[in-house]
Amino acid sequence: MEMLLGLIVLLACLVIGVRHGGLGLPVVSGVGLVIFVFVFGYKPGKPPIDVMLTIISVVTCAGYLQTAGGLSVMLHYAEKFLRSNPKRITIYAPITTWLLTILCGTGHVVYTMFPIIYDIAIHENIRPERPMAVASVASQMGISASPVSVALVSMAGFISAAGLPFTVLNLLSVSIPATFCGVILAALWSYRRGKDLADDPVFQEYIKDPAHYEEVYGANSKSSAAQQNMPASWYRSMWIFFAGIIIIAALGNMPQLLPHFPDAKITMTTVIQMVMLCIAAVMLFCCKMQAKDVGNSQVFRAGLVAVVSVYGVAWMADTYFSNHMTFIKQELGALVVAYPWTYALALFFTSKLVNSQAAAVSIIVPLAISIGVDPVIIVSFISACYGYFFLPTYPSDLACISFDRSGTTRIGKYVLNHSFMIPGLIGVFTGCCVGYVIAHILY
Repeated sequence: MEMLLGLIVLLACLVIGVRHGGLGLPVVSGVGLVIFVFVFGYKPGKPPIDVMLTIISVVTCAGYLQTAGGLSVMLHYAEKFLRSNPKRITIYAPITTWLLTILCGTGHVVYTMFPIIYDIAIHENIRPERPMAVASVASQMGISASPVSVALVSMAGFISAAGLPFTVLNLLSVSIPATFCGVILAALWSYRRGKDLADDPVFQEYIKDPAHYEEVYGANSKSSAAQQNMPASWYRSMWIFFAGIIIIAALGNMPQLLPHFPDAKITMTTVIQMVMLCIAAVMLFCCKMQAKDVGNSQVFRAGLVAVVSVYGVAWMADTYFSNHMTFIKQELGALVVAYPWTYALALFFTSKLVNSQAAAVSIIVPLAISIGVDPVIIVSFISACYGYFFLPTYPSDLACISFDRSGTTRIGKYVLNHSFMIPGLIGVFTGCCVGYVIAHILY
């Protein structure tokens, strides 16, 4: 009974916290912590300090990249690529948003791409829902395939802390091809989804009004990024950031390059922290920027919200699960060992519950490691940490709907029949299947 009551408290804190946004979740988790410790008498768990420090270093570096103009350069080339291939926008748009997320470590870059994707689609008479919905899904799937994303860095941190032989490069060798396959299949399905605009009676009735027609089509805009005068320092910051990613990948794959000490072994978590801070410093000195402006960057602010969220959620979850570990190992451990796909389901629905891949990883991965889940299974189903498309409440999905002035990207009458459901399910299911095969072949 006590365990059930504790679970109710845990779920209640998650649900209430999510309703109050990114910074609401961690502080409501603090309420759960107080209840667990002072009412239930649980011994406090351990907050994931190493993971939090790694996230801080990564988002700091990403904030420097955005402030120095490197992110603008990436977006410029993404827009140029899409406008040079307008007929294939349904395929190329999700690939572009997926790749941008991998390079930048955050799906927030997709907001800049939505108006471009819509503009190209509508003037090619392509139903905007086709490229826009799958582009939104693809941008979030790229998170688990990015070496500088909060979710993947968190997973690498937990795995490293447990002493398991999986590096960041090992995770990427599974997550990149797995999520890419998921994005491609979701895009192929989207290629013919819905009615063509000429055959859609609802759309045709809507644009009969000249005001609506002007709203939907507007003027055929040209690339705004192409007209920008981008200084050399912007390009320099982009290449410096890429160099940092390459250095991390090289050190993770070749541990013989790492310094060795007689009484301790340096971990990749520590290496990532040092390299990211160092790369940020190189951008500061070489790219004509002001350090004080980094705090105002969108990427930095969003990253710090993720840090605080992971802090509260992971600490509360660890307090609850560590005090019931014997039962969990006996009951849930046997279930997951017998049916590995149940781990993927737990990760998927936790992601929806907390609306965050990083928070889902912080809750489920340490639990899975502690109950003895095969680490290959944990790596196999990395795509399952993206489940918050299930209900269309995530900011990127809502933004996608608002940017589609044609009204084709929408929330359905029954809520679950929204524009992101099937592309999301195809992407995640395919990613899990491909990830399972690749992980078992490689490891």
